Amino acid sequence: MPRSLRPDAVLVQAVIAGALSFAHLHDLAEAAGQSGWKGWVYPISVDLLMVAAWRRLRTARRDRSAWVWFVIALVASLGANIATAGLLDLHDVPAWLRILVAGWPALAFLGGTLLVHAPDKDTAPAKPPTQPVDNPTAHAVDVRRDDAPAPAPAPVSAPELPTAPPDVPAAPAVTVPAALLDHARKIAESHRAATGTPMPADVLSARLGLPGPTADAIAAELQLT
Repeated sequence: MPRSLRPDAVLVQAVIAGALSFAHLHDLAEAAGQSGWKGWVYPISVDLLMVAAWRRLRTARRDRSAWVWFVIALVASLGANIATAGLLDLHDVPAWLRILVAGWPALAFLGGTLLVHAPDKDTAPAKPPTQPVDNPTAHAVDVRRDDAPAPAPAPVSAPELPTAPPDVPAAPAVTVPAALLDHARKIAESHRAATGTPMPADVLSARLGLPGPTADAIAAELQLT
């Protein structure tokens, strides 16, 4: 026998529980005034809501609304099983139970719609982790030794210096009066006659009391040192 056709104990238990629950729900719905085909559709609505909530829990276990609707469908199924076990007079069903059974289809439709069209929070694509930005300064610097000689620095030319001092304007020529020149010559000759040596220029300048340029001009004329 293929593996897919082998009997499963859990599957058999599910079929038995589903059949009994279906029958109990039908009996309760029929006792609450849902006769004919309505009594057979009522248990299908309860089971479909439970299946929808269970499938929702498989994909999103943290969805609280799925747990709420699963518990509601489970209470409806267990309540019907307990009520038909002799705890409730099916010939005299209370009004609140009739109202609950009559309003169940709308409640089951609302729950099924919310479960089917709710987004899957657990299966949503996760955001990719943020990649750290490469820091250019953090990369190792590749230092290589270069044995080639470094180029010689370009010679720095020294500023050209002038070879000759700048031209200095010549001092203006001093004109010596003829009378002053004759007087100085007499003094110089008297000094030569008395001492036998020429009169120094500075001594002549001191005797005459003349300024330097004039005394130099007289000394030049008299050829004194």
